[in-house]
Amino acid sequence: MRTTPLIQAHIDAGGRLVDFAGWQLPIHYGSQIEEHHAVRQRAGVFDVSHMTVVDIEGPQAAAYLRRVLANDIARLSEDGQALYGCMLNETGGILDDLITYRLGESFYRTVVNAATREADLAWLQAHTAGFEVRVTERDDLAMLAVQGPAARALVAEVLNAPALTEIKPFHAHNHGDYFVARTGYTGEDGFEVLVANDQVVALWQALLAAGVQPCGLGARDSLRLEAGLNLYGQDMTDQVSPLVSNLAWAVVLNEADGQPRDFIGHEALAAEAAAGIEQQLVGLIMGKGAIPRAGTEVLTSAGGGVVTSGSFSPTIERPIALARIPSGAAPEVSVVLRGRELPAQVVRPPFVRGGQVKVAVPD
Repeated sequence: MRTTPLIQAHIDAGGRLVDFAGWQLPIHYGSQIEEHHAVRQRAGVFDVSHMTVVDIEGPQAAAYLRRVLANDIARLSEDGQALYGCMLNETGGILDDLITYRLGESFYRTVVNAATREADLAWLQAHTAGFEVRVTERDDLAMLAVQGPAARALVAEVLNAPALTEIKPFHAHNHGDYFVARTGYTGEDGFEVLVANDQVVALWQALLAAGVQPCGLGARDSLRLEAGLNLYGQDMTDQVSPLVSNLAWAVVLNEADGQPRDFIGHEALAAEAAAGIEQQLVGLIMGKGAIPRAGTEVLTSAGGGVVTSGSFSPTIERPIALARIPSGAAPEVSVVLRGRELPAQVVRPPFVRGGQVKVAVPD
């Protein structure tokens, strides 16, 4: 079992440790609900050092990334900009979703998921053939996600760097030993901060001393679900395309002149788009009652579907879910729980963003 440099800090803070993708990480520090609300209302910090940081350098780094990503790295016109995208297999299935930062004309940094680390690194390395590029895992770096309406101000205070509050969304800035990016996975504002392994404990302790709430995997999952953000391995897999996973906005099929882009999976996506998308990823909201978990059957006017992620929403105080259902289905559906068909309403995610409820809540 792998651990992050913060393992003892988690124990000291009362974290309940669990196995997550081969890592020992806190699920919560006493109350997942309190941690969830802390992020929505003020600020929380997550240890996400299990994520894999990969640096991509060389004169053909941009050309290489245009080949392995379905989104177009050419959209990054200045250093510090970030891009969300998917890495696909030849059939258009999602191998992973990731954020890539442009640090220079020939220097990019990407962050991939822990559960797909080995496969991602092997895939990235295998596709360097024909490109003058180096792919380097940065296992010397730890990562904290500080999220919530007060997060940016608190990080700037702790690092004594008021200018950090001016970083634009989906941009990053190097501040001394810290790589600070205005990105996240909660639907709230905030930063993700990379720092050397031997400095992360001091940063964690300083954030807690400033009043930032330590948060575990449980709150991270309920927050991202309220924000309508996909979880790899559930809402998207290597058997499902980004067009089905509500991620068409992160796909660039053609060049500016209309010619097809040359990225892995393009042919499959173009064929799927031309034929029509048969399934869609939608949000579901229910009245008070049972919670639809991943794998729950969904009945619709156009055929069967399945819940990919489901939980109780602490903000809305209702069960919510993401579900893959046939395209064109009516907005009134049913979920099958313990042999009962319970009504649910199809909504467009996010459920909650920036602390505000974005969907109609049933009585």
